Amino acid sequence: MRNALTAFDTGGFCVQFVDLDEAFTEGDSLEEALFNAAEVLTLTLDGRLAEGQDVPEPSHDVADAHYIAPDAKTQGALLLRAARGDRSVADLARALETSWPQAKRLEDARHWPSLKTLDRAARVLGKRLVLSIE
Repeated sequence: MRNALTAFDTGGFCVQFVDLDEAFTEGDSLEEALFNAAEVLTLTLDGRLAEGQDVPEPSHDVADAHYIAPDAKTQGALLLRAARGDRSVADLARALETSWPQAKRLEDARHWPSLKTLDRAARVLGKRLVLSIE
């Protein structure tokens, strides 16, 4: 997600996510502000996922913005939700030969499916799981 970073005249930084009005934080240093931003982003996206709310695509071309990523569990849940597209959770459950609650947990960042399960879900959705360490 992209965010707007503003330096305070008195020191420190404010971070506001341009696509998520409820997500903002601050820090005494740039490093602290960006660390706090990752935590706020994760919590905000987890809340939206848990409530079944939309998660907007990140804006592009935001001047002086920094790219912030949520934690890996949240990224996985968002990616599976996006890969599922218009398919229902029930369709995914049938394809995975599992229950609806088990399939729904794949999109819940508070649950951590195994890589084997994520890979299987990706294949069922016509995708492939690719890991990256950056």
